Amino acid sequence: MKAIVVREQALVWEEVDEPDVGPGEVRIENHATAVNRADLAQRAGGYPPPPGASPVLGLECAGVVTAVGEGVARVAQGDEVCALLAGGGYAETVVVPAGQVLRKPANLSFEEAAAIPEVFATAYLNLYVEARLGRGERALIHAGASGVGTAAVQMGKAFGNPMFVTAGSEAKIERCVALGADAGFDRHRGDFTDAVMAWSGREGVDVILDPVGGSYLASNLNCLAVDGRLVVIGLLGGASAEVPLGSMMVKRQRIIGSTLRARSIAAKANVMDELKARVWPLIESGEIVPVIEDVLPIDEAARAHELISSNRTFGKVVLSVRG
Repeated sequence: MKAIVVREQALVWEEVDEPDVGPGEVRIENHATAVNRADLAQRAGGYPPPPGASPVLGLECAGVVTAVGEGVARVAQGDEVCALLAGGGYAETVVVPAGQVLRKPANLSFEEAAAIPEVFATAYLNLYVEARLGRGERALIHAGASGVGTAAVQMGKAFGNPMFVTAGSEAKIERCVALGADAGFDRHRGDFTDAVMAWSGREGVDVILDPVGGSYLASNLNCLAVDGRLVVIGLLGGASAEVPLGSMMVKRQRIIGSTLRARSIAAKANVMDELKARVWPLIESGEIVPVIEDVLPIDEAARAHELISSNRTFGKVVLSVRG
């Protein structure tokens, strides 16, 4: 089979060994994958795959099941599926634990389905499992125009959670509002605290989903309500910051660090089962949609990475593997 191989940070589409199918695993003829910022970090040498995972880039895919390992009953040969991966998506063939595979919604193309697993699993896990965001609670979503952000905004609207977003332009804010956000703030205008507090009636927000990290910590805590939860899922703004422990104690605030990729197969399967139960019906009805900026052929993966790193995109960039 062919896959994208990183050679001195260049992305090369070349022949590699096809992975074997073991017990509890599914082999997928891959039709599409999608680009995540984690792929850019891995390409640069800063985010190695977990032990035992494929070294090939790519954290999600969509395609057709061609074989199932011993003990697999979740899907069958010939099923059209999408899957959450620990690696391996930039390839013609993917092998993945069966618990991380779901049947593709019939109303979606393979390219659309490939844009779902990683970002919806990330947003759902961190908002509704880690932070236990309850109906009616408010959330602040940073990078609202990203794949995770657009997923979070749509789920918030569907599940009864008012959402405030930050993004890199007024045009992106408008598009987030059209997706279901209540309001937003252009991060290039400076600190977001006053805007968030005004929107929340000076009460603050209950949950913050943050891929930025260090440089946002103080402002995030200022925006959190009593009993508020900050979930840090990225470090684009640095890996360290001073923590005002006194005010955290008084307001009973919590900071939760979270990643998805390194979690156990069982934990990922639980998240996918939650998506199947709560989100898949909304995707099948059209209430929630994958948001895609562009679809490029797999051999243009480098250009797709450039698009993501430009910060000009809204939603996902998808790579078509089989045209």
